[in-house]
Amino acid sequence: LQTSNKARESAEKTQFFNVPAFLTVSGQLHLEVMAGAFTHVFAFGPTFRAENSQSRRHLAEFYMVEAELSFTESLQDIMQVMEDLFKTVTSTLLSKCPRDVELFHKYIAPAQKVINMTQKTCNPVTHFGLFFFFFFPSCRISYNEAVEILKQASQTFTFKPEWGCDLQTEHEKYLVKHCGEVPVFVINYPYDLKPFYMRDNEDGPQHTVAAVDLLVPGVGELCGGSLREERLPFLESRLQRYLDLRKYGSVPHGGFGMGFERYLQYILGVDNIKDVIPFPRFSHSCLL
Repeated sequence: LQTSNKARESAEKTQFFNVPAFLTVSGQLHLEVMAGAFTHVFAFGPTFRAENSQSRRHLAEFYMVEAELSFTESLQDIMQVMEDLFKTVTSTLLSKCPRDVELFHKYIAPAQKVINMTQKTCNPVTHFGLFFFFFFPSCRISYNEAVEILKQASQTFTFKPEWGCDLQTEHEKYLVKHCGEVPVFVINYPYDLKPFYMRDNEDGPQHTVAAVDLLVPGVGELCGGSLREERLPFLESRLQRYLDLRKYGSVPHGGFGMGFERYLQYILGVDNIKDVIPFPRFSHSCLL
């Protein structure tokens, strides 16, 4: 019996959820194919990632809005769709569920007086004394600029900011604060930091790819996207996967994903991501 218990404990340590689970991953590959026919496509559904974290902003399974755009050669196009998505969803939420929003801001996040989405020159929409500005600020910085801002910060970080290292949550939140507590687009990340499918900027000496993250107050990263590498020779030198998607031709395209639970955290002021999803699944916990 003791041997059996040890074997079971050993098996549990090697399994992500400790129980059999059948989950789906990102729909990006499928969307890239469909975008070749329909130009602009999106998907919304559960996404599994082996995120071995117990933090307040990570889940192993979460819902994600994913979009893919054909015939685009600019990160500006991707950022514009991110902005439009945020504006549309937030506007609909405020008009359709005003009492729910009021409840959260009254009892869950009473200190969250203003969600400021832009310079205060635009026309705000007011709900219960909360001002929602539906146009983003022009706070767009490169990864290089972000690292320099972090290096010059008077704040001491747990993770030292260095070029070539990923931005941690503490870095993301500082950048948002530095830019005036408004959403911040960070673009052009190091080549070695991002997945193989992101488009090579062919720059130097600091080699980057055309990637973009959207950082928002209180949460950090909300959206992540990129231009996709459509050039077959570039992909051939990096990875065999993806080649069939390019073998018979492709067009410049790009896309992004927005974590729906993180969006709810930001809008409603909820501190823990596990409180905005009915059945939170994380490492070693998949009860339903």
